[in-house]
Amino acid sequence: MNETVDRERIAAAVREMLSAIGSDPDSPELASTPFRVADAYAEFFAGVGTDPAGFLSDAVPVGADTGELVLVRDIALRSMCEHHLLPFRGRAHVAYRPGSRVVGLSAIPRVIDTLAARPQVQERLGEQIAQTLEDGLAPAGVLVVLEASHGCVSDRGVRQADAVTMTVASRGVLADPAEQAAIFALLGCGSGAVATAEADR
Repeated sequence: MNETVDRERIAAAVREMLSAIGSDPDSPELASTPFRVADAYAEFFAGVGTDPAGFLSDAVPVGADTGELVLVRDIALRSMCEHHLLPFRGRAHVAYRPGSRVVGLSAIPRVIDTLAARPQVQERLGEQIAQTLEDGLAPAGVLVVLEASHGCVSDRGVRQADAVTMTVASRGVLADPAEQAAIFALLGCGSGAVATAEADR
């Protein structure tokens, strides 16, 4: 849990918010809520101030024996939209074409978790993941596909509970549409659908 989070200040703010909506923060039902929210926020925003590049520091040189592609798919994703502080969640798929180094497979979900555990927007999150991998591994190419459902879309406003947002971030040789099409086929999604989602951003 994030020890840099000021739980007392969060709890005080939650008490004020409960009062502002007309509830009694001292009622038996809500008396513990401010501190529960403070603990939850410490978890949700544990990535603030943490450098995700540290998880790539143990990358190992492998020379030419890297294979053609590394693809880690269906990584659970949870973040908080910075516009309404409502959660968005879904899956991340990360591919990279190695240069001279590869990293342990658990490092990629850790990078994603760290970058997601801060106020975010999905488009920026994908770009940050791609840039972190490019900077940390110097691969020939990176492709990051994020699919997520957003609380600010499903639970308020237009209330489209089944809407899913897909974003794509790429670097190097994996920015080429032909290269991407092969990866999209492995993911089981049509390149046309992904291209449309990216164009709509």
